[in-house]
Amino acid sequence: MLCFAGRIFAQTEPANYKVALNRFIHLYNANQPDSIFNYFSPEMKAALPLESFKTTTLQLRAQMGSLDRTDFVKFASPIASYKATFSKGTYLLNIALNDKNQFTGLFLKPFEGVPADVAAPAPAAVTFAMDPSIQETPVLVKNLAGSISGTLAMPKNVTGKIPVVIIIAGSGPTDRDGNSPKLGLSTNAYKMIANELGKNGIASLRYDKRLVGKSVSSTTEDQLRFEDYVEDGVNLINFLTDDERFSRIIILGHSEGSLVGMLSSIDQPVKGFISVAGAGDSADNILTEQMKSQPTHISEGFKRMLDSLKKGKTTDNIDPSLYFIARPGIQKYLMSWFRYDPTRAIKRLKIPILIVQGTTDLQVKVSNAEKLKKAKSDAVLEIIPEMNHVLKEAPADKDKNMATYNEPDLPLKPEFIKAVISFVKKVR
Repeated sequence: MLCFAGRIFAQTEPANYKVALNRFIHLYNANQPDSIFNYFSPEMKAALPLESFKTTTLQLRAQMGSLDRTDFVKFASPIASYKATFSKGTYLLNIALNDKNQFTGLFLKPFEGVPADVAAPAPAAVTFAMDPSIQETPVLVKNLAGSISGTLAMPKNVTGKIPVVIIIAGSGPTDRDGNSPKLGLSTNAYKMIANELGKNGIASLRYDKRLVGKSVSSTTEDQLRFEDYVEDGVNLINFLTDDERFSRIIILGHSEGSLVGMLSSIDQPVKGFISVAGAGDSADNILTEQMKSQPTHISEGFKRMLDSLKKGKTTDNIDPSLYFIARPGIQKYLMSWFRYDPTRAIKRLKIPILIVQGTTDLQVKVSNAEKLKKAKSDAVLEIIPEMNHVLKEAPADKDKNMATYNEPDLPLKPEFIKAVISFVKKVR
């Protein structure tokens, strides 16, 4: 089940959503998760495989009982929100549909009136166009489980070898451009980075993560491990190493991609590393801190699950409100992710390092960048005032900050671009 966050805008309930909801209720109450799955979009089927969905749904049915009533709350295309009354509790149910009336998102959370963050507004149209001086070509890199699909952006009017930057995306089902329809996220952040690099004579490779977009993999959600992302990073490095057009490879990792980038760069032919909004602590500590703002029953449920994972055991009986972050299908991935400490990883790098962090980032605090800098004293630390997690100018106010997550034409923070380009040009 997929998490949506943002502001809500009141509209009437669309007729097609009512039909889809009634179908969902009937099949859920009839214990037919397979039939519900048949109405998923291809993208959602890839993100949430049948076995994972069946396990989650049957657990929900056992814990919460039948779905007895739903009351329409709000609609913000493409997401409709309902007060869902189960026999053993009341939850807020968000559903999203595509133009074929297939499910592209389902999310369940405790119902607490009508909170401001019930649903995300429709992602704004992705209209950002690359500068005409840049040529984009598709790239396909094989791995043991399938292939990674990406875009190589090359400045047209250059002579001789040029540097190339591999852009590694953050957490969640985020694509090569920094967008995620499943999360209601539309930023174009990575595409904008590629554009600015290209205008300054620097090539870039950005790509869809494994199980996202056009990247094809036989790996299922419950089989995915953090090391798979590292393997993909190494494969892309090796792919570019053999390309005579490039003088040097620099890795830029954003958010979770910072740690992926660190581990991918160790003992590889990489000349520089850029950490953007990267964590300075292990993921279990970061998530535990974030969970402190949640209701007690949620934070305590997460702690119990976390304690089990630290003992090498998964927890099948999970509170439905934790499915978006700790459902059984992703717990082994979490276990693999929790093993790594970014401060230890960054110490292993013997190359120039740039650490960039915004002051209005709601997800990663400045203290994380400071921890990375302390672990690697010769790294360059750039703190960008009023830059948020999607690398755009934003105030500290949560609602106004989150609004930029759906402004795909809003430019990146200029100070961020200046720091990255200056660093890349100095790397030798």
